[in-house]
Amino acid sequence: MNFWDTITGNDLTRDWKAFEARAAALPADHRAAWEEIKGHLSTYADFTGRNLTPILDGALGLLEETAADGQSIDEVLGDDIAGFCAALAGGKGARNHRDRWREQLNRNVARKLGRLGG
Repeated sequence: MNFWDTITGNDLTRDWKAFEARAAALPADHRAAWEEIKGHLSTYADFTGRNLTPILDGALGLLEETAADGQSIDEVLGDDIAGFCAALAGGKGARNHRDRWREQLNRNVARKLGRLGG
């Protein structure tokens, strides 16, 4: 990846277009699961979303393989797509935006209290 693509996000645009083209070839129930997976995983994205690219690629690959094998979404993911996404993102303890913002707020408050009390 070159500097210009990193700055402008062109690499992410290309990746997303490729993901959506691959997802368009999936059966309807697999496409619906793909939309849910994208929604659930978006909470685990960093500022740019680049950290999700390999995770989304793997999830889409799983959907493609299971569709080719004729398996239904219920056989593959069950009814807990949110739990599946949490496991993909790093387990139950995976940090999301809310966790990062909470930590930042706590640091800022502690810093302000330290200045006022000291």
